[in-house]
Amino acid sequence: MTRTLRYLLMLSLVACVGAHAEADVSTTRGEITALLQALGASQCEFFRNGTWYDSEKAEDHLKRKLDYFERKGLLSTTDAFIDDAASQSSMSGKAYQVRCQGQSALPSADWLKRKLEELRKGGVDSAR
Repeated sequence: MTRTLRYLLMLSLVACVGAHAEADVSTTRGEITALLQALGASQCEFFRNGTWYDSEKAEDHLKRKLDYFERKGLLSTTDAFIDDAASQSSMSGKAYQVRCQGQSALPSADWLKRKLEELRKGGVDSAR
């Protein structure tokens, strides 16, 4: 194989990998946005650092964490965002919880992963 041909193959490989990574980030951002919108519309309560907040404040809080992760280049997958940012306080280390009307509270990671599974199967609705 000639040097020029190897160089061209390498460039095309780099271009393919870059395009794939860009698509993955776009997919991840879309999934997270849909999850946070589902949380915001859920009318569930969100427990953070000793206080229950309404679902809209929960959505706003997690959007700020998403923005931070994006600015720092830490956004990799939706599952990783749930585990690393949306499941516990980065200040206190305490787990977040979600409590929907008439139901027991559960870890936010469980609630969000259930919604993610629904999203990937074909649609997230706002009810728990």
